[in-house]
This record gives sequence, structure tokens and C-alpha cells, in this order.
Amino acid sequence: QVQLVESGGGLVQAGGSLRLSCAASDNIFSFNALGWYRQADGKQREMVARIYRSDNTYYADSVKGRFTISRDNAKNTVYLQMNSLKPEDTAVYYCRADLVGVYWGQGTQVTVSS
Repeated sequence: QVQLVESGGGLVQAGGSLRLSCAASDNIFSFNALGWYRQADGKQREMVARIYRSDNTYYADSVKGRFTISRDNAKNTVYLQMNSLKPEDTAVYYCRADLVGVYWGQGTQVTVSS
């Protein structure tokens, strides 16, 4: 059973930055993929960014050029650097790990004020 713990959320003004962290209880080097997803009030959860074992990355069109996903295998942690934040980025952000199964963190709230 893999446990994921997100941190780094908060309240920020539009145009600001935040960095989210997701600490895993297991060796992330062996994970097939890690990702960040978000869910805004009244909306479905959507993919934000993913990083694969090959280090290839994939981003939603809405965050390309503003967000960067990265990982530190030594710390078993994946990050999401979010720059130029917009009010529409407001959501609960979830970390996801893909192994044989799929694991989710508990989420961290990001609120961007206009």
C-alpha cells in the first residue's frame, strides 16, 4: 500500500507562484508514473501534469508554460511548480501514483484570488 502526502497549497494572488510537494512512502523510481490532478468545485477531477519513469512529462493545455512537474527520487517526492497562477487554477490538487494499482493522496487546497 503506497501512501502519498501532499503539501504546499494555500492562498495566493493571481500572478503568484506556489510549489506543491507529494511525499511517497515507497521508492518512486519504480513507479510507472506520477501525476498531479485537480478538482474544482462542481467539476470533475482533471489531469494537470504527469511524469513517467522515462522522465517524459505531459501537461494539460491549460497549464503548459506555467506549471512544471519534477521529482526527486532520493527524497521520494514529486513536485508541481506553479507560476503565473490564475483564479481558474483554484482547486483541490491531488497527487497520483501509478504502479500495479493507482494511489491517490488526500489533496491540498490551492486558492488563487483575483
